[in-house]
Amino acid sequence: MTPGRRRLAVAAVLLVAAAAAAAFLLLRGDEPVAVEKPVAAQKPVVRPPQAALPSAPKPAFAIPQPKLLQDRDSVSRWSPVLRRTAAFRSPDVRTPVVGKLETQTPEETTNLVLVLDSTTTPSGEVWAKVRLPVLPNNTVGWIPRRALGGYTVVATHLVIDRARLRATLYSRGRSVFNAPVGIGESQWPTPGGKFYIRNKLTQYANPFYGPLAFGTSARSAVLTDWPAGGFVGIHGTNQPDLIPGRISHGCVRMRNGDILRLAPIMPIGTPLTVL
Repeated sequence: MTPGRRRLAVAAVLLVAAAAAAAFLLLRGDEPVAVEKPVAAQKPVVRPPQAALPSAPKPAFAIPQPKLLQDRDSVSRWSPVLRRTAAFRSPDVRTPVVGKLETQTPEETTNLVLVLDSTTTPSGEVWAKVRLPVLPNNTVGWIPRRALGGYTVVATHLVIDRARLRATLYSRGRSVFNAPVGIGESQWPTPGGKFYIRNKLTQYANPFYGPLAFGTSARSAVLTDWPAGGFVGIHGTNQPDLIPGRISHGCVRMRNGDILRLAPIMPIGTPLTVL
């Protein structure tokens, strides 16, 4: 082979080798890799020390853990009447009306009712079952809860025993007061049943009623034409020598000293049972 042909052959071999290398790189998809320069290390940030937070102040009072009442049978609830309302036989305005309630009593004190139960209707309205100061005595009815104010709890219960002519006040089931009483004569009997103390009245100008009187939800069934509808009261007397006895038009009389002992320990809203 001549020198000229040898050079051509070498050149051809080099071209083939170069083409093969290019094809190999194309199939691999290799690209030039950029080399990053090392980043200089950053200095840590030094924060100044903070002052310690003060401790929380001691609470002014501690709320105790709620506990269920152990003597629920000896406590009752009453509520003031905020709006004039009708009382219904059931918690439904479509049922018969069994009574009506005003916001004030005939003595111009805040009217109140003894709350016996409550329920919520499927529509979400809350109703209260209450004892009513209406005839016939011992009537109960349902009224919308929105007609009443807040509940007040009492732990007292007054019992008038007409056979024994005695009054006994219980506090959480324990007797705390006992005294002889005068009750209605046979033609004007003191009504029996379950009632409640509706108000307390003082400063009577007439000594016949003694130093104070308690108004009740009980009403005379025979003296309905009396002022205010013949509500039965519990009051003092200016004839203590007639007690005990059947001496009144239906009210319950006590000696003045006894009713003054009773007054500070028997709150309004106290349930009253007349046996």
